[in-house]
Amino acid sequence: MGFFSWHTNDTQEPIWNIWTGKAKTVHMFDNQGNSWREDSYDGYGDFGGKDYYELLAEMNGLDSDRGLGITLACSDDPHITPNLAINPDWQWKDEQPLDHQGQGHWE
Repeated sequence: MGFFSWHTNDTQEPIWNIWTGKAKTVHMFDNQGNSWREDSYDGYGDFGGKDYYELLAEMNGLDSDRGLGITLACSDDPHITPNLAINPDWQWKDEQPLDHQGQGHWE
């Protein structure tokens, strides 16, 4: 299984996983004003105990199902996504974080 990683919405820097030694605290935000803090991102899409793809599914009116979230994220169907930011005061925007091609592990 590969890693999942993105660039932050606020600084556009890659979200490094803990295996790189470059991990920073990252916050995940939904469109309802909720946030989750992750201090040690392991690379598998979990931020502060909340799965990115489960949240994506929930934000789009689907069951809290990781598979449904991944399917939606990989589709051309219109959808909204969680935001990922270094700034803990970030306000959610309808802006998808860019995928990090290095999967949070390499440049």
